Amino acid sequence: FFGGNNESSEGMGNNTTQQKWNTVYREADIGDLTPPLVLSENAFLLASGGTAFDVASGLGASAIYLARCGFTVTAWDISDVAVQKLSTYATHHALPIQAEIHDMSLDKPLPNSFDVIVGCHYLDRSLMPMLVHALKPGGLIFYQTFLQEAMDDSRGPSDMNYRLANNELLVLFHGLRIIVYRENGLLGNLTQGLRNEAMIVAQKNN
Repeated sequence: FFGGNNESSEGMGNNTTQQKWNTVYREADIGDLTPPLVLSENAFLLASGGTAFDVASGLGASAIYLARCGFTVTAWDISDVAVQKLSTYATHHALPIQAEIHDMSLDKPLPNSFDVIVGCHYLDRSLMPMLVHALKPGGLIFYQTFLQEAMDDSRGPSDMNYRLANNELLVLFHGLRIIVYRENGLLGNLTQGLRNEAMIVAQKNN
């Protein structure tokens, strides 16, 4: 896991969703995490610091990466197990991460709050306008998740409603300036490129 939840909680009870992800994260080792490609490949676009928000953060791969880049990070996840693990890790390593238990389908961050927002492997289309509103003017959003057009279904949600249609990220963030976009689909040499997923880096207008 990169640290984000693989599915939206739409259509699922809050307690059921929390129990599901608690089971996943209870056995996971936070030290084994790597940040999502959209963040690690494009980190050169980040400023030297500021405020950041890790959406459905899971064990916090993105939050940890951003904190080490000089950001003060807020990380929200529905799993109390994941939040506790991330909080303990952040304290032990003296990282400026505030990990909190939140259901993203119910709770919303304040507008104009963050210089950077990162979302990975979590798709709730109704939340996208809220994420844009939570960005400060000039802020960047880094987003990556699974596509319906995929080489295989070994990773990601089985329900196609939780996977992106072709070019859908461009539609979901249509009001922003597109800085980076990758969606290689099933074209060409399938051993190369970004397969099964799409990624975007976009900027909110000043």
